[in-house]
Formats: sequence, C-alpha cells, structure tokens
Amino acid sequence: MDNRPIGVFDSGLGGLTSVRELRRLLPGEDIVYFGDTGRVPYGSRSHETILQYARQDIAFLLSQNVKCIMAACGTVSSTYPPEEAAKLPVPYMGVVSSAARRAARATRSRKIGVIGTSATIRSHSYELMLRRLVPGAEITARACPLFVSLVENGYVDGSAPDRQQVTKLVIAQYLKEVRDAGVDTLILGCTHYPLLAGMIGAYMGPSVALIDPGRAAADDLDQLLAGKGLRAGREHGSTHFFVSDVPDSFIQTADLFLGEYRGGTAEQICIDKY
Repeated sequence: MDNRPIGVFDSGLGGLTSVRELRRLLPGEDIVYFGDTGRVPYGSRSHETILQYARQDIAFLLSQNVKCIMAACGTVSSTYPPEEAAKLPVPYMGVVSSAARRAARATRSRKIGVIGTSATIRSHSYELMLRRLVPGAEITARACPLFVSLVENGYVDGSAPDRQQVTKLVIAQYLKEVRDAGVDTLILGCTHYPLLAGMIGAYMGPSVALIDPGRAAADDLDQLLAGKGLRAGREHGSTHFFVSDVPDSFIQTADLFLGEYRGGTAEQICIDKY
C-alpha cells in the first residue's frame, strides 16, 4: 500500500484524457497533474528542447513526492531515453509502448496507421516498436500538427456544427493517405486526439479500431501499481492540477477532457525553477 500520488504530465491539456482514465480505473488514487501550458506545443520543438522540457516536468513531479510518473504525451514518450527513465527514483511509463502493444493485439490485417505530432512521427518510435511486435506489419504514419490546436480551442466532438466542419476538413486532409492504405487499426498517437475520435472514426469507417494511448497507458499503470504493491489504501482520491501559464483558460477547457471526472482548481508554477 502506498498513498503517495501518481504523477502525470503533458505539454498542455491532452494528458487529461489519461487522468480521466486513471480516475475511472483507480478512484482511490491521488493524482498530481502538470500541464506545461506556457510552452505548448512540444511536437514542433527540437529533440534537445523536448528533452529539456521533459526533464524539468519530471523534476517538478518528483518534488511532489509522487510514487510513479506517467508521461501522458506522445512527443515526450517518443523522445525521452529509456535508459534515463530507468535511472529515475520511481517507476516511469510513457504512452507509446502501451498503445503499440494494444494496436498489435487489435490488428487483423497487420496494416496499422499512426497519427501524431511532427516530433512523434519523426522519431519513428511507434513504427520501430510495431515492427517488433507485428512482423511484416505495413505501417502508414502521418503527422497531424493542427489537431492539438483544434482540440485546445474546442473544435472537438460535440462542439458547434461550424467548428466540427472545420475539424472534419482537416481530418480529411490529413487522413486520406492513411484511409487509402486500408489500415484496420489506427493509433491516435497524441493524448489530445481522443477528443476527435468520433469524427476520426466516422472518416476512417466502422471497421477501423482506434487506439487511445491514454487509456492503454492507464490500464498498464493499473497493472504496474498492483504488481509492485503501490496501490493506495483509500476509496476516494483527489487530483491536483498545476500549469506553467495563467490557469484561467486551463480551468475553462479541462472539463472537456475530464468528462464525468471534471472539477478542481489549477495552480500556476514557474517550471524554469526545475
């Protein structure tokens, strides 16, 4: 039993989809979430800058006495070195390996699509892992850099029809090549993208399985905590939110990501101290 909080971080709001899944699976856990809203997005940054940001984000969470860390960010998960993660004082988990394993189980035709930020696609992290898991896999990868901005500005499933129309046009522009490749499984390789899953699914068709990296990672973290005896011994946990920019816009948009687990306040910190 371990009542220390779970640490989760992302470049902005997208990691809240992982928090939602953790709240669903592990209602007794406390969660500390850091959204680097002052430096979002990470996906267009250089490799060196992403590493610097990830190290600062991890240092902040460690200062909060967390018992494990989830990088709920496809860009960081694709960039942060496994050998460095192995040296952290607490277990670390990214979303890439979890999503890749779930996609490997889901595919029937071995034709898998991957969408993500420019940095995620450029890293080939999903592709390398999928080729190990699914010999002979045909992988079609596509960077979708506008999706993060669309999500963080509310152009998501359930939004006003004119906003949905804008998003549908962008989806068609980005995903035509992926759909034409005949994939039967599509990894939504950024934790922002599940907020577009309805529109993406409608474009790709009902036969295509959509893989949510936040849900996959939350399932794996649940198993990790159980295996290491780190689950909390309470029935109801709480979530504490921290951001690197003014919290007003974060609070206004966070409920969209959190769904039925909405609520809470956000505190601004100076991430450059870490």
